[in-house]
Amino acid sequence: MALSSPLQNLNAFFSANGNATTMARPTRRRHWPVHAAVSDTTTTVSGGPQVLVSGYEEGKLERPKWAGETPLSRLVQSLVSFKPLYSVLKLAARHAMISTAEKNNIPWRKMVKEILESEVYRELDSIQNNSVVYPDYYFYPFHSYDEGNLSWLAAAEAEAATLSMAKRAIPDASSIDEANQIMRGNWLLGIEQHILQYSETSMINDILDIGCSIGLSTRYLADKFPTAKVTGLDLSPQFLAVAQHMEKKGMSRKTPIRWIHANGEDTGLPSKSFHLISMAFVLHECPTRGIVSLVKEAFRLLRPGGTIALMDFSPKSKVLQELSPVLFTLIKSTEPFLDEYYLTDMDQVLRESGFVNITSILTDPRHATITATLPQ
Repeated sequence: MALSSPLQNLNAFFSANGNATTMARPTRRRHWPVHAAVSDTTTTVSGGPQVLVSGYEEGKLERPKWAGETPLSRLVQSLVSFKPLYSVLKLAARHAMISTAEKNNIPWRKMVKEILESEVYRELDSIQNNSVVYPDYYFYPFHSYDEGNLSWLAAAEAEAATLSMAKRAIPDASSIDEANQIMRGNWLLGIEQHILQYSETSMINDILDIGCSIGLSTRYLADKFPTAKVTGLDLSPQFLAVAQHMEKKGMSRKTPIRWIHANGEDTGLPSKSFHLISMAFVLHECPTRGIVSLVKEAFRLLRPGGTIALMDFSPKSKVLQELSPVLFTLIKSTEPFLDEYYLTDMDQVLRESGFVNITSILTDPRHATITATLPQ
């Protein structure tokens, strides 16, 4: 059976599950599992991933027992807070990340060497905004880096780490590229479906990717919406320098991506200037106050009828709820605000900021894409 388009697949999935009409209720969040996998029944998304819609299983809990205010969570947090043990855990997490990546044929060390020995440093002067005011939480150690995201090493390792994350999310994928295409393809399908369902126009002329890192998600958005003006915004000038360096090495675009060094909570950009605002794997690195500020700024920046798309860890993920103690302890040692993220009610944050049509799609076994609309 041939599938004619990704959106027809997704629409058929919703219709078959009886959810097409109930989607019209504003601000009520629904969980629709969407799965993409390469098989004999395929369709192409923007010349990239081949996808097939089926289901992912959610866990039985609202969030993992190792997150939030549970006894297990407090125990793990106390272990992580013990500095001598934290140092060991941080090194163990880093070793496990690199080792797992290379076992999955991701040439971590080679990729990092190519970046660090390139001319990427020349991009910094054209990217860095010395007037940027960093939120205090941005100086916390993230992902085993003492400098957090303000580090050339973190920027050089970001692509390998992201590919490794995709393989962990889609372990049955036959290759790293397939896993990454599936994860990103489902995210794009979720965004596109929301736009068709709730926006009066399907025209997406201006896109902002907040917390764009080295621009991987930004480039996927630019490929998906090739006529749009796409902007990648991040707090790390090192990450943005790598993003600009990688973009220059790639094929030229009719509409080049713009890179901005700014605070996503207070961008300084004009109000009502974007049709779509994305934040991919950003919110779990922020305390609740940061999440609220990011969402409010997105509300200010979106045009009426515009869409916000948030992709991140799903508290309801069965896989995450069933992680081994060793793994979830290592994760918490590198993610200082993970508990706050899991305790944040994103429905409430979006609703209180003024968004409507809040929906949530489990786009792979670990991650959900939450979309919402700015009222007309």
